[in-house]
Amino acid sequence: MNEELKQKVQEALDNKELRKQRRKHLDERLHQLISRVISIDQELKELDDPRYFRVCIFGSARIKENTEQYNQVFELAKLLGHDGIDVLSGGGPGLMEAANKGAQLGRQENRTKSLSFGIGIKLQWEERLNDHVDIKKRHYRFSSRLDEFMRLSHAVVCTPGGIGTLLELFFTWQLIQVGHIPFRPVILLNSKFWNGLIDWVKTEVYGRELVSPEDFDMIHIVDTPEEAYEVIVKEYAKFKEERGLE
Repeated sequence: MNEELKQKVQEALDNKELRKQRRKHLDERLHQLISRVISIDQELKELDDPRYFRVCIFGSARIKENTEQYNQVFELAKLLGHDGIDVLSGGGPGLMEAANKGAQLGRQENRTKSLSFGIGIKLQWEERLNDHVDIKKRHYRFSSRLDEFMRLSHAVVCTPGGIGTLLELFFTWQLIQVGHIPFRPVILLNSKFWNGLIDWVKTEVYGRELVSPEDFDMIHIVDTPEEAYEVIVKEYAKFKEERGLE
């Protein structure tokens, strides 16, 4: 065998070994990811107690403390914590932090058992969850994270936000529409922010008969934390009546 041929054979063997090592590494990473997802799923199932009413609050990570929108979310979450209602957020900064912080303060002021959940997503620019979370969970995929929000919550509040918040709104709305999750109120806090979008859906989507009138039954547009709270406590009363609580 001449030297050139020997070199080609050796290169082929080296490439084969390299591919084998890469496949092994990918298999190990995949196994770790699957194990982590299963672990998160099991941990959250343990928290899925039918006696506890939970409200999911979605909103932007970009809105800063001491703004009107931040304060509104904080006040709403405080009202919920005061009543012993659990609050779920994405666990990040901005309006998510406002939700977790408000829930903890409401619990402390009225000595309830409300819990502040932070169900995070692993992102390069969000290294950790905010400092106001009692139950900390992190997902690697938006799809599994959204499913957990839906499974654990009984009402949803959407506050001003970007693409992620819009995804969360329409994901919730569609699952209710097709009956994949039980009916629940979807509260849009800040009519100035949300009216244009809902008007567009009514004009362009409903106007073309692509949705039905009853598909809007779960949508509530409000302007104050107190108005959002009133919608939620009505649902909470039904929740307790159905389960024979209090």
